[in-house]
Amino acid sequence: MSRKFFVGGNWKMNGDKKSLGELIQTMNGAKVDPNVDVVCGAPAIYLDFARSHLDAKFGVAAQNCYKVPKGAFTGEISPAMIKDCGVNWVILGHSERRHVFGESDELIGQKTAHALESGLGVIACIGEKLDEREGGITEKVVFAQTKVIADNVKDWSKVVLAYEPVWAIGTGKTATPQQAQEVHDKLRGWLKANVSEAVANSVRIIYGGSVTGGTCKELASQKDVDGFLVGGASLKPEFVEIINAKM
Repeated sequence: MSRKFFVGGNWKMNGDKKSLGELIQTMNGAKVDPNVDVVCGAPAIYLDFARSHLDAKFGVAAQNCYKVPKGAFTGEISPAMIKDCGVNWVILGHSERRHVFGESDELIGQKTAHALESGLGVIACIGEKLDEREGGITEKVVFAQTKVIADNVKDWSKVVLAYEPVWAIGTGKTATPQQAQEVHDKLRGWLKANVSEAVANSVRIIYGGSVTGGTCKELASQKDVDGFLVGGASLKPEFVEIINAKM
């Protein structure tokens, strides 16, 4: 089954209207592979700006949301607010949310359930830390994280799984194409055994962790790597090269 390539750009807490406006202009003017879903994760305060300036062929994602529609949760945003900005995606469970802000698997599961019920697509992030990889428990960690997400998903067509080894995020280290393929293959096997063969074959599993114009082509050639979640490079013109990794 052919899975449509998916490239997410996670702008994180970066940019202002001037610099993001320039990036958006570059993207709008670029020749990009029409067979790729492209979604840009903008800071919450610029969601409206990104959606109103980016060409309609590009999607926009929030970088986080809360688990309920509204209420006394200062500083949070809800899926309903995200949708009100014309935005259809949200990134959940990113390692920075887990490890900098202390979000638990349980909370990420609850957020995933509410975002999906609200009609958002979810880019759900999983990944092990360096000591976990060196300790030989990569599979145990990513399977446990995936299980909590899976327990909260009814419709897998709205979910993209992003495997992001924490030791490769913002460090300049990238998992080798073989390391990425191995984990993606094992994740697909887990989905087949615990969800269904149809979901295992159709769900897109993308790779994140210091993806650049230089590393993207070989990673994209791996059988079970269905795209990327890109951090720093998504703020640079080379993001276009990454979108076009399969061309």
